[in-house]
Amino acid sequence: MTHVREMASADIEAVSTIRVRGWQAAYAGIVPRTYLDAMTVEADASLRRQRFSQPRGKSRDLVALGEHGPVGWVCFGSCRSPIPGPRRVAEVYALYVSPDLIGQGIGRGLLDEAHSRMKGQGFETSALWVLQDNHRARRFYERAGYRADGATEDDVYDEVTLTELRYRRAL
Repeated sequence: MTHVREMASADIEAVSTIRVRGWQAAYAGIVPRTYLDAMTVEADASLRRQRFSQPRGKSRDLVALGEHGPVGWVCFGSCRSPIPGPRRVAEVYALYVSPDLIGQGIGRGLLDEAHSRMKGQGFETSALWVLQDNHRARRFYERAGYRADGATEDDVYDEVTLTELRYRRAL
């Protein structure tokens, strides 16, 4: 069983490891191998330390703790892209679990806690972006009540264009 709490600066190395290993596992066969191989925990941790040293913005970072420290991470805040309508919309910016622990409910626990905190901040809807070809993540989010809303966005990774789909759900 894991416990979810706010991320602390002492969690940076663990979160960077989770994020980089998560990318390399989840996006193998989707994102070019050259891009994934170039990712390093050290570079990610350096950027994360820089971000942590700045005044806290409106984004929130939560970690799921296992026996030996963080095993999952979620980051969320106000939606970065305009969505028509009067509702206050939050966005899940990132959600990663240690690849060897996927399927144990850690991601769902992090997502549920993020949803609870979003709702507590007055948000009515949650949105997120997921790579079109990441079928595992799409199934995960669909089981959590998310649905594609028709919006797409293209990102380029080492000269390969990949499409992301925006998903939304009511809180």
